[in-house]
Amino acid sequence: MTSTHRKTHSSHWGAFTARWQDDRLVITPFSGDPDPSPLLQNMANALGHRARIAGPMVRRGWLEQGPGPDNRRGADEYVALSWPEAYERVAAELQRVAGESGPEAIFGGSYGWSSAGRFHHAQSQVHRFLNTTLGGYVRSVNSYSSGASAVLLPHIIGDINEIARRGVSWQEIAQHTEVMISFGGLALKNSQVASGGLSEHTERGFIDQAARRGAAFISVSPLESDLPAEARGEWLPIRPGTDAALILALLHVLVSRRWSDEAFLARYCVGWEKLVAYLRGDADGQVRDAAWAAPICGIPAARIEALAARLHGRRVMVTVAHSLQRAEHGEQPVWLGLVLAAALGQPGLPGGGYAYALGALGHYGKHHNQVAFPALPQGKNGIDRFIPVARVADMLLHPGEKFFYNGRHLTYPSIRLAYWAGGNPFHHHQDLARLRRAFCRLDTLIVHETAWTATARHADIVLPATMTLEREDIGGAPTDRHLVAMQQAAAPYGEAKDDYAIFTELARRLGGEAAFTEGRGAREWLAHLYQQMRERLRERDVSVPDFATFWQQGILELPQDQDGGRLLRAFRQDPERNPLPTPSGKLEIFSQAIAGFGYADCPGHPVWLEPQQRPDQQHPFYLIANQPESRLHSQLDFGQYSVSRKRGGREICRLNPDDARRLGITTGDVVELVNGRGTVLASAEVSARIMPGVVQLPTGAWYDPVDPLAEKPVCRHGNPNVLTLDIGTSSLSQGCAGQITVVRVGRFAGEAPEVRAFEPPVAASRRPENSGG
Repeated sequence: MTSTHRKTHSSHWGAFTARWQDDRLVITPFSGDPDPSPLLQNMANALGHRARIAGPMVRRGWLEQGPGPDNRRGADEYVALSWPEAYERVAAELQRVAGESGPEAIFGGSYGWSSAGRFHHAQSQVHRFLNTTLGGYVRSVNSYSSGASAVLLPHIIGDINEIARRGVSWQEIAQHTEVMISFGGLALKNSQVASGGLSEHTERGFIDQAARRGAAFISVSPLESDLPAEARGEWLPIRPGTDAALILALLHVLVSRRWSDEAFLARYCVGWEKLVAYLRGDADGQVRDAAWAAPICGIPAARIEALAARLHGRRVMVTVAHSLQRAEHGEQPVWLGLVLAAALGQPGLPGGGYAYALGALGHYGKHHNQVAFPALPQGKNGIDRFIPVARVADMLLHPGEKFFYNGRHLTYPSIRLAYWAGGNPFHHHQDLARLRRAFCRLDTLIVHETAWTATARHADIVLPATMTLEREDIGGAPTDRHLVAMQQAAAPYGEAKDDYAIFTELARRLGGEAAFTEGRGAREWLAHLYQQMRERLRERDVSVPDFATFWQQGILELPQDQDGGRLLRAFRQDPERNPLPTPSGKLEIFSQAIAGFGYADCPGHPVWLEPQQRPDQQHPFYLIANQPESRLHSQLDFGQYSVSRKRGGREICRLNPDDARRLGITTGDVVELVNGRGTVLASAEVSARIMPGVVQLPTGAWYDPVDPLAEKPVCRHGNPNVLTLDIGTSSLSQGCAGQITVVRVGRFAGEAPEVRAFEPPVAASRRPENSGG
């Protein structure tokens, strides 16, 4: 079929139009995007891919033996169901578990990015469904990306959103910043995505503009690729996970040379004197100077001292990436980044100060819309039980066990049923063999999915969901000035239905349809939410077209406020009248609240704490499990761009030429990365853009174990979370510590097993009911 009619649409990595030409889907980036993302290419072949789920399925063991713990999850066959039978089984199981154990036995997981559409946002849909039909569920809080920072920053600076989403803008940096020092870098692969949509990728242009003006960019990272070429910057290689030690040494140089801004520190901060005593080693005799930090960081002391000199007296922007806090004691470098900016007297200055996660997402460093597009209401959750999101395996493996979190001593709930839609924990989570064991403890795992991800392969009931191009929605984000009508471009694959249609039918069977739908279909919800935004804009004397007109034109430009950095700017102008939302009203270099929690792994001021994972003779390499450049997390790993960035069907692992020479490894070899949790196979790439002693393997390759039931699995596709350690960053936040682990590396001997990540699981014929099965 050939169609010249273009449908507007949006994704987390960009707005676009879609049209069919000779049975081929043609994707064209939004014309107003100065730097479109190549991730759009992943959409072109996704709709009819063999990995798609065509109809409702049930795991054979669950079907024949009923709900209950089962170690066969991940290796069992699946049996096709009709939609009516699937609805009946899901509704009956929800009623059974809620009736026997209450809604507090149901975990509404659904962590994941799902669709850019604001209505068909899977997390909102499943949470609304559980709230309106069952009265609630056990929830998760925070994210894998920023779990540590989300808890820490409110204590020391006030509001994480004001620092991340409303921090200093890229436009301001391009005009005023003299030195940008980025701990964890500014990789453009990260900033090309943003939840809700991203119509204009502007980071590259602003970085280029700043560099041409003379701004100096310094990337502190084990990977040279964490700084774009447009920055014309300096790469400062650092051993993974040692940024806290480096910053402490920089602070020591500033103090010892009397370069610290003592007037700023006295007026705007609390606790500086306590940190200075720690730098000098007053309590333990250990001076935290450049000579102390050099062997920890792998950076010569003279270079540390020279770096401090480059920062002194300049307009400096200090940024810390998400990656720093996704590691053991991840709170410490985030805290110290703020302290370094304060010691230089920079917070609140144009183009100066502290920016958390700038460059980590396309949302950050942008201006805000005057009115945000409304979210789908999720209803009231009557269950006040939660876990930090990265502690899901702990919850399932250790029900009733106590854990610390942000000054509280909580108890893991006893979960019998987990409901997941729009997410893939076998991407996000660590130590995947342990996660599999945890899921095997459930009575039932229900999953809505578009394709056979590893999470779907561990589910008891799998309900096929539409992809974004197969339904209508609205794409928009608080910092994106374009609202996009996401027009349907393709019929649903097989028997797939959108989440709202599935939940509507389930709600009808559970007696909660009226509360869930409020009498609206999907298109009526879109019009209703759009009208809410329209009315709020009208209150600001801004007129936008009605819904029908917007839907026909496809793109709407919204008015924005230029409000970047307003919190710290107002604070600097008058800290008494504009205090920060912290206990002291100031920047907290020492937090009395955190100190009062008594956590040895996160004391009252930032410190250097040795991680338990350090290279040794058995595991001599650091492994960096960072975000991929060819997809968003694990989404559309089977897409043509993602597949084109693999080699031999395997994910690519990068290592330094010196290490490769010593190990006899060349580009294209299949290598194995091994530690006590398992083995991962990948295709080697020798690169001087990674420091010696470090290997890098991005996350997001679909988990593909040779033996799904193995205690120490071998993933033939290249998922590094087979190897990462499943522990919390600290007792304060219990964030994800999956960025860094240690491994041994070698060439794979023999013929490597074929990758089968995108092949559907075995579909079994249904046995007669009286077979005794």
